[in-house]
Amino acid sequence: MVDPYRLVAVSYLNTKPLLYGLLRNPISDRLRMDLAIPSECARRLVDGEADIALVPVAVLPELPRYQIISDYCIGADGAVATVCLYGEVPLEQMTHIYLDHHSRTSVMLTRLLLEEYWQHEVEFMDARDGYIDHINGTIGGLVIGDRTIGLDRRFPYVYDLGAAWKDHTGLPFVFAAWVTTRRLPASFITEFNGALREGLEHLPQLQLLLPSPTPEFDLTTYFTHHIDYALDERKRKALDRFLAYVSSTDPVGLVPLAGGR
Repeated sequence: MVDPYRLVAVSYLNTKPLLYGLLRNPISDRLRMDLAIPSECARRLVDGEADIALVPVAVLPELPRYQIISDYCIGADGAVATVCLYGEVPLEQMTHIYLDHHSRTSVMLTRLLLEEYWQHEVEFMDARDGYIDHINGTIGGLVIGDRTIGLDRRFPYVYDLGAAWKDHTGLPFVFAAWVTTRRLPASFITEFNGALREGLEHLPQLQLLLPSPTPEFDLTTYFTHHIDYALDERKRKALDRFLAYVSSTDPVGLVPLAGGR
């Protein structure tokens, strides 16, 4: 019997429709699945501890050989809602920004936007657990994933990175993609994509099974208006644009992150 492929995926809410498709499909019998924060997904793929991973795309330049195996991703065409800069003062008054250690993609996107779009210089600080409680005064913070839910009511200034990227480039953005460093059979990749598509087609049912994190957070709006799952040509163009910046700015993954990649 062939050993199952080791798969690790991002543990955030936005991944649940894709996981739902994999888990309800017979392909799950050929997968050994695990969940982790984005930086840990990236580490496992880079270190050879995973065969397939849903990884933050900023890790791709670190891989000597890789293949994006899916037509689906974690993306956004405008506001993403769960990748934002927060602060008590407007961005132009911020002097320091904590960088969320969960994903270097969002860190690099923050750097790009501050450099090219907002054209505002700050001192970056590597975030540790509990750093959100230290966002105050002129210190802002990048927060990603499920931890952002409800923060728009806590902080008066919120800057959505998906919306800022769209304003800056006119393009959507790819936060994470399904990647392998192995040679996988074409038939398996086709079946894998079919399972992901099946999950997205069952969004109405999934939304009945998933509790909303807070009463104010609308799952339907999030899944259908903020997260854009199709890895289409415009997203691939955006990915090329972003990876060119990553490769020129952080060619060997030097951006410091407490949690890894």
